Amino acid sequence: MESLENLVNSVNGLVWGPPMLVLILGTGLVLMVMLKFMPLTRIGTGFALMWRGRAKGDATTGEISPFQALMTCLAATVGTGNIAGVATAIFLGGPGALFWMWCTALVGMATKYCEVVLAVHYREKDDRGEHVGGPMYAIKNGLGKKWLWLGSAFAIFGGFAGFGIGNMVQVNSMAHALETTFSVPLWATGLVTMIVVGLVILGGIRRIGKVAASLVPFMCVAYLIAAAVVLVVNASAIPDAFALIFTHAFSPAAATGGFAGAAVIAAIRFGVARGIFSNEAGLGTAGIAQAAGTTSSPVRSGMIGMLGTFIDTLIVCTMTGLAIICSGVWTSGQSGAALSAAAFESAMPGMGGAILTIALVVFAFTTILGWSYFGEKCWEYLVGTKSILPFRIIWVLAVPFGAVAQLDFAWLLADTLNGLMAIPNLLSLLLLSPVVVKLTRDYFART
Repeated sequence: MESLENLVNSVNGLVWGPPMLVLILGTGLVLMVMLKFMPLTRIGTGFALMWRGRAKGDATTGEISPFQALMTCLAATVGTGNIAGVATAIFLGGPGALFWMWCTALVGMATKYCEVVLAVHYREKDDRGEHVGGPMYAIKNGLGKKWLWLGSAFAIFGGFAGFGIGNMVQVNSMAHALETTFSVPLWATGLVTMIVVGLVILGGIRRIGKVAASLVPFMCVAYLIAAAVVLVVNASAIPDAFALIFTHAFSPAAATGGFAGAAVIAAIRFGVARGIFSNEAGLGTAGIAQAAGTTSSPVRSGMIGMLGTFIDTLIVCTMTGLAIICSGVWTSGQSGAALSAAAFESAMPGMGGAILTIALVVFAFTTILGWSYFGEKCWEYLVGTKSILPFRIIWVLAVPFGAVAQLDFAWLLADTLNGLMAIPNLLSLLLLSPVVVKLTRDYFART
């Protein structure tokens, strides 16, 4: 077991090492240039399309509305990474890590736009008549038979990674947060979560979409209000916080208080890695949900889909990071969710920690729902629709196990598989980028 753990550790170091981070950022930058920075200049258009996309429209073109598809993506991406991940990045890389998270998000909008465009353009119907898409179908229908192995590789990585990154790790975070703050037994959290998750995902993407569309906007707005309170209390520290972010993005952060100090390379590495972990730009998951959306235009779906990265990182993660830096707790020596909780508690004594725990629980719960659909479609691609019901049952049964288990190795393995998903996805994005550019150019020539 120890040798296996060492092997996975070595692979993880390669998967999330500098070459991969350069590949993800580089691909996003190349795509952004090829698109002539359209994802940045058309953010307003994207929000307008999202607002109009609340209605389902033509039911023959998809199973859920474009808005529900985006909320399903956000359900999966707005999770523990927005609370614990941001805090970890700042703890390990200093305030400058937040700057590199922003960079990841800006180029990641182009990556996610292309992922969604290709997923919708190359989507197909399964034998139940439902639309399916994602990197595996883009590879299969866009690159041809000789590349099928690449699509299968993505589906295998995603099919297994979901059980860790999108299920057991999430419920484990929920359970320990509730136990620490409210003394709720681990098994109780696991049992209740299993029942609620089962009631939702056994109803398929339509029920997931409805729950996500109801829950995600509320949880994001409520969390942003709570984070805004922290910033209001520490308003005088906001200018200095931005100065720290920009200064330490390009110069080392010295040791101070409980903070051990960090080199610039640490700020870049942890900022980029945690940014990708949070918004999943480059991993290919967004297209899986958007392919189920009602749409007649891949480009419109892409402009809605790219907002997931903007909302997740440039809004939610930024508010968490600023709360941590402005409150001064980033030098306390704490890390992860405890660091974020300290920031909220400092501004709202006696209730800040509880508010953050509730946010963490809701974020983690929605991630379990979103990732259940991603995993399901990966296994459907590999095995067919006969895998759907067994997958849903196994997914639900994994929840209570994740709540009570020691997940160090499961987390490491899932994190590695999660990173490996990026390789086939990024290759397909680069190879099919001319298709995206042509579809984009044709769409804007007509409008």
